Amino acid sequence: MNAAAHGRPLLEVNDLKKHFPIRAGFFSGITGYVRAVDGVSFTISRGETLSLVGESGCGKSTVGRTVLRLLKPTAGQVLLDGVRIDNLSPGRLRPLRRRMQVVFQDPFSSLNPRLKVRDILAEPITNFGLAKARSDLDDRIADLLDKVRLPRDAMNRFPHEFSGGQRQRIGIARALAPGADLIVCDEAVSALDVSVKAQIVNLLSDLQRELNLSLLFISHDLAIVEHLTHRVAVMYLGKIVEIAEKRTLFSAPKHPYTEALLSAVPVPDPSVRRTRIILAGDVPSPIRPPSGCRFHTRCPRAFDRCRVEEPALRAVGPGHVAACHLHDAPASAHVA
Repeated sequence: MNAAAHGRPLLEVNDLKKHFPIRAGFFSGITGYVRAVDGVSFTISRGETLSLVGESGCGKSTVGRTVLRLLKPTAGQVLLDGVRIDNLSPGRLRPLRRRMQVVFQDPFSSLNPRLKVRDILAEPITNFGLAKARSDLDDRIADLLDKVRLPRDAMNRFPHEFSGGQRQRIGIARALAPGADLIVCDEAVSALDVSVKAQIVNLLSDLQRELNLSLLFISHDLAIVEHLTHRVAVMYLGKIVEIAEKRTLFSAPKHPYTEALLSAVPVPDPSVRRTRIILAGDVPSPIRPPSGCRFHTRCPRAFDRCRVEEPALRAVGPGHVAACHLHDAPASAHVA
């Protein structure tokens, strides 16, 4: 599936913000805000994977949870198949929830340990009234287990009887159960062993082709992202700083932060040397983000304009946008 799929995107996110209020005490007023997500925009086409990457604390998971309306957005718009969902009441949102599902990071804590797999998978099917009779329900559950490559007798066992990778397959089956066409994978493979990660990534790729699924794949692991995604969006301190098709981003990144992230990805060929870019300092607080470009406090190529003027996402190539003043300032100005 090509990222440049024709037609209206399945998911469209416009200037999404999620600010968490800070209170000095339980009865105190608001003293400030954590700007976890501070103006994020992107689209995902049918059958496409967009990976959202960045360091821990950059706001990736908050984006995923706000898109799903597990968190109420502070501002911005979220459209699913052209329908705005960020401002829907719970009652009007409920029919659309079956189309948006999530696979969480921890495959053990996200499954109810008191329920057998059959009941875990039956719950979303019965919640949305998708099975007319018990036999229909059993057929659907058996089909889900087939899809995620688990034996059908797994439905009679409890989550603790499975390995981490098998539990994550159950989590994926649960996301598929109500007939979702958008799945948010929130660090869905980061808790798994390397060999198991590869199996789950391959499974997601196969399911995407088979069911024409759209995936928002949230991860800090660019090595995994490279094998699964069509496009990559790079986040830093609540904002997207670069979006590009996978091959373009990995071969010709246009933002210094993306360059630093890619420099840390292990190279499989030991004869290939890659210079590691070590970023100075710590990630600033999302309570008081830096003025200008938020990355300027750690950027090895920052110049005066970066400290005072926030760069906008602008085209730097076909299907490639980056928020960096380096692309529209004369070379003589690039002085730290």
